[in-house]
Amino acid sequence: MARFDHKASSAQTDVIIDVKNLVKRFDKFEAVKNISFQVKRGQIFAFLGPNGAGKSTTIKMLTTLLDPTSGSLTVGGLDVVKEQSKVRSQFGIVFQDPSLDDELTAYENMQFHAALYAVDIKTRVSRTEYLLKLVDLWDRRDSLVKTFSGGMKRRLEIARGLLHHPKILYLDEPTLGLDPQTRNSMWEHIKILNEKENMTVFFTTHYMEEAERVADTVAIIDHGKVLTIGSPKDLMRQTKTQNLEDAFLKLTGKHLRAEEASSAEGMRQMARMWGRK
Repeated sequence: MARFDHKASSAQTDVIIDVKNLVKRFDKFEAVKNISFQVKRGQIFAFLGPNGAGKSTTIKMLTTLLDPTSGSLTVGGLDVVKEQSKVRSQFGIVFQDPSLDDELTAYENMQFHAALYAVDIKTRVSRTEYLLKLVDLWDRRDSLVKTFSGGMKRRLEIARGLLHHPKILYLDEPTLGLDPQTRNSMWEHIKILNEKENMTVFFTTHYMEEAERVADTVAIIDHGKVLTIGSPKDLMRQTKTQNLEDAFLKLTGKHLRAEEASSAEGMRQMARMWGRK
């Protein structure tokens, strides 16, 4: 089985996420076991693993929801534990299930988020228009979110997550439950933003063909350890398989399973993130 050895980048300024010897324990259970990896600026990075593998715990540490037991995490050169408020301004996040306020309009959801991130009035107005047009929701800006389809809600969440010009967009199962046409359309929007703004995208997915198609780099984690990391083609070559799903199964022996969450949980996670000091 291929193993990933952490190596310092020759061009450290190109690294936007730097994880070194990261450990997270809950009492006697070690959920994340001394993992190290880097994500380069502007990459689309897929973080894959079966449920219980440690990927959600890792993402929670990256987004300041959990403190590590040991090791280091830096985002944009900032220490995730010591500079939490500054780190939060570096990223946007789209949870697995909607975390929008259904009783507000699309425009009101955007403005509420802008106020949370202290985006100035002039910027929030122009940025809201730009992003809602980009995700084809400008004509529905005054519609209540509860009237939106699942795909429309996902596009609105992406627009909302980008309102404060984040350097990184975290996507946790962003296309779960969407039809293939809507999934493809959503990724087209994300790739446009990735290219236009040199925005790093860090995502998890249960759709292997999605990761194979859009990711520049894939990391596979299981039992709290990063098993391997590389481009989809690298992983297929390592495992002598024809597609990423077969490579994943050869490495982990497990199918990805959809995790259950609720819309309210997404909102609670956002509240917890901003409630932490």
